[in-house]
Amino acid sequence: MFRFVSKSVADTEALGERIAAVLQGTEEIALFGDLGAGKTAFTRGICNGLGIEDGVSSPTFALVNAYRGKYDVYHFDMYRITSVDDLFAIGFYDYVDNGILIIEWSENIMSELEEDAICIRIFKSNNENERIFEIEGLDKYADIIC
Repeated sequence: MFRFVSKSVADTEALGERIAAVLQGTEEIALFGDLGAGKTAFTRGICNGLGIEDGVSSPTFALVNAYRGKYDVYHFDMYRITSVDDLFAIGFYDYVDNGILIIEWSENIMSELEEDAICIRIFKSNNENERIFEIEGLDKYADIIC
């Protein structure tokens, strides 16, 4: 695990872009963080880094947003998901291994995450714009990412 401190939304997006540069196309990225932590801004950075020009927005109501770029990206919001049956209902398992899955509110589906999922925990700090990222699963790229 390594840590990164973002001082702004632009820093958060830039972190996402650097992470995008090391992705291979079928990763599962599990995001953890409170409302307003920066999960969607981080996802926007990954999408920017993959050449996705579509506007990236939170999938709160759609549950999943799909984006096309260097790799397909499926951006999930699991806030209202409470069971494996819910995952089947939204077709979650059909997306696995068919692109990069970025999953907000991953704590709601912990038992269903891939063993090699990249886990990113985002914490707010006392500074309004600052975010602390704890990143697991990309340790070999820490020098490139940070």
